[in-house]
Amino acid sequence: MRITAIYRIRCAPGDVARKAEALAVEQSVEMPVGAIDSRFVMDEIVGRVGEIADCGDGSFRVAVSLSAETVGGEAGQLMNMLFGNSSLHEDVTLEDTELPPGLLDSFGGPGSGIAGLRDRAEAPARALTCAAIKPQGLPAAGLAELTYRFALGGIDFVKDDHGLADQDYSPFAERVAACAAAARKAAEATGRLTRYAPSLSGNLEQLRAQVSVARGEGLDTLLIAPMVVGIPAFHAIAAENRDMAFLAHPAMGGAARIAPPLLIGTLFRLFGADAVIFPNHGGRFGYSPATCASLAEAARTPWGPLAPAIPVPAGGMTLDRLGEMLTFYGADTMVLIGGGLLAAKDRLTEETQAFVRQAAALSEDL
Repeated sequence: MRITAIYRIRCAPGDVARKAEALAVEQSVEMPVGAIDSRFVMDEIVGRVGEIADCGDGSFRVAVSLSAETVGGEAGQLMNMLFGNSSLHEDVTLEDTELPPGLLDSFGGPGSGIAGLRDRAEAPARALTCAAIKPQGLPAAGLAELTYRFALGGIDFVKDDHGLADQDYSPFAERVAACAAAARKAAEATGRLTRYAPSLSGNLEQLRAQVSVARGEGLDTLLIAPMVVGIPAFHAIAAENRDMAFLAHPAMGGAARIAPPLLIGTLFRLFGADAVIFPNHGGRFGYSPATCASLAEAARTPWGPLAPAIPVPAGGMTLDRLGEMLTFYGADTMVLIGGGLLAAKDRLTEETQAFVRQAAALSEDL
């Protein structure tokens, strides 16, 4: 089995063939090929340069074939083989990858996917809605009050701000118990349970302990930042808890030169993300409409046995952009508005209700 890694190399036309060969060697055997005596290594392990395409802007799209055996079925090693040493080259970006069916089967992808998230929200067709409790520094009781008010407004999902961890001012276990109770209390009034998703953080042992706390509170949806906790830890937690839905946060996703559609849309999904949060164009971050469209497509497009993940555009979104966002992304989308709703202060529940109503109404026209 072979993996195809696709890179963008910025260089002069006369240098691209040499740089492509060096890249193939660097990402496979990382030594002079002439020093290799093994026929197996030469035939199977050494990277092979495929198509080189001139992008017309001083860069070239280069395909490199790598042995799938070098991955060993491990998430961190896949990242290493795709872009380990070469991430240190300032003129190289990892743009895409094509993986053989065996690897897709071994990593598993989303456990719930779009269908599972729709089941949780009792929403078979419309766009899903999500909000965030923040800021850091509030005690557990304050965050629980926000959860309650969001849930009274009928929001589908309420997630922790990704900066919430196990801080002294809001310890994880205390916060999760309080917010889960708030969501249940609101459900007594509305007849419908808003899913609260606590933010997981720490090492693998801590992540497992936090999942256990969440399970004890009857929760089935979690927030996690794969690049912060580490790809191997994220994949392990997702694989161990296939009945839980994971909302993947993009924090630290811009720290390496990996194209966002590949990292957030494709690889986060591969390793178990059911929903992928990313900065929508025109918000606080610099993603273009083309990047956002490609990322959403990567999350949802059919891919072997893997369930589709739902794209979650976010990052400074407001209610007045809802129609534009749903026209752009379609109904298989979870729209996340955090600060834009919290700015309503005393009218938080009413503003949330307006968000929910508009999302449902606009979905009917898609």
